[in-house]
Amino acid sequence: MARETSVVTPERYASGFTYRDYLTQIKVNKNWFEQFNKSFQLKPEDAQFFRRAARQPQGPAKMLVLGEDWCPDVYRGMPVMAKIAEASDMEMRIFPRDSHMDIMNEFLKEEMYSSIPTVVFYTRDHQYICHWIERPALAEREMEEIAAEVTRGLPADATEQQIRAATRPRNQERYPAWQQESVREIREMLAKHLGL
Repeated sequence: MARETSVVTPERYASGFTYRDYLTQIKVNKNWFEQFNKSFQLKPEDAQFFRRAARQPQGPAKMLVLGEDWCPDVYRGMPVMAKIAEASDMEMRIFPRDSHMDIMNEFLKEEMYSSIPTVVFYTRDHQYICHWIERPALAEREMEEIAAEVTRGLPADATEQQIRAATRPRNQERYPAWQQESVREIREMLAKHLGL
C-alpha cells in the first residue's frame, strides 16, 4: 500500500522516462517490447472504459510504472500499460526498479516482494488511486500448472535453468491471454476504486 507521505512527489513523477525514452535506453529484450507494441491491441470496449475512467473528476490521469527490461512480466506487461495510457490520454512515466528502490518499497507485493511491473495510478493533482502488481492471477495459476507438468517430464536432478528453459515456450504461448487478463484486472480494480 502506498505510504501516506510518498517519495513520489509530482516533481519526482515528472522525472521518469516517457515510454518512448524508456524504449530507447533498454539494454535487453528490445525485440520483445517491439513485438508486443505491434501485436497487443486493447479491445474497443476496454479502450472506451479507460477513456471514461480518465474523464472522471478523480479519475486516473497519471500512470507510474516500475520495471526492468530483463523481466518477462515487464516486456509482456509494459506495452499493455502503454496502450492503456495511449487510449485514455493518461500520462505514463517509467522508473527502472533497481535504481528506484525507495519507490518500489512503497508498493511491495504482499509487503515483501519487489515484483514488477508495478503500475500506480494517480489523479491529475497527483492523489494516489490504486496500484496493480506483476501479473494477473490467471498467469500465476497457469505458470504453476505448466511448471508442474514440465517438471514431471524432466529427470529428477534437472536444474532450475533446465526447468525454466522447458517451461518458457509454454508460458510464451499464453502471453496474449495473460495480457488480456491484465487489462481485465486493471479495469476491474479502477472500476471499484472509482465506483464505475
